[in-house]
Amino acid sequence: MSDKFSGLWPAMFTPVDDEGNPALNELAKLVELLIGQGLDGLYILGSTGQGVLFTEAQRKLVTEQVMQVTAGRVPVMVQVGSMTTDESVRLAKHAAAKGADAVSSVGPIYFTGNTTAALAHYRQIATATDLPFFPYQLGSNTMGDIGNFVTRLLDIPNVAGMKLTTGQLMEISTIHLHAGERLRLFSGADELFCQASLCGTVGAIGSFYNLWGEACKRVLEAFQQGDYQQAKEFMLEFQRIILFVLPNIWTFLRKAMQLKYGIDIGRTKAPLGTMQQEWEDAEVRSILDRMETFVA
Repeated sequence: MSDKFSGLWPAMFTPVDDEGNPALNELAKLVELLIGQGLDGLYILGSTGQGVLFTEAQRKLVTEQVMQVTAGRVPVMVQVGSMTTDESVRLAKHAAAKGADAVSSVGPIYFTGNTTAALAHYRQIATATDLPFFPYQLGSNTMGDIGNFVTRLLDIPNVAGMKLTTGQLMEISTIHLHAGERLRLFSGADELFCQASLCGTVGAIGSFYNLWGEACKRVLEAFQQGDYQQAKEFMLEFQRIILFVLPNIWTFLRKAMQLKYGIDIGRTKAPLGTMQQEWEDAEVRSILDRMETFVA
């Protein structure tokens, strides 16, 4: 599998306007920012990108805008999971037609814990195009026995890797030990991107990389070259900040992106994040300054 599926990939925000529609100008600005920072790829329309909350037409529009702006400069992986497998298949075919490099999907939401249903869902998406396919697993949900799951997953054509949003590092190790180099694994837990690389991941996909991707990429590469001390100090501070902002994470990220980059990602689509408190500019600037000082 190509090395283009590795490194630090932001799980991109999808900026929205006051009516909750994709804000294409802000989206283009965000894409240019992330490419300019030298990040390794873009993961669009995942949980951070609120993909499942958009209509099928809106998701296609976002994919088209991202592909137009990137113009082949970085690889793009499109998350196509939806309420129905048929819609996921249509979105996968659309992504392929527009030049995406890979597709990804969450498991079928109606069958939580059902390994057979998850694999059937994945198979239909994976075989709909010739693109590399990356299932998006939330912990061990739908996997059951991990060894058996991986064996059956590897029988599906075009499966190239997985996005693993889990705080359980042993789950990542178990998948890697069963799959070896056959699957390119991405950590989906922002706060563990260095630690996960010890368990077989080739990269990381996460929300905070929209904001601090440049610094995280630099730390990950240094860690992989043996700089343990820098990684330890950075990860502890990074985790401290994540724990602090987590109760109001969406409002923090919106304010931080406005203050740091002049990009407004808009409000979350209700009901997501509707109970979160707004942040004062000064408090967010203080957090940004703290991180800037730390990574300078």
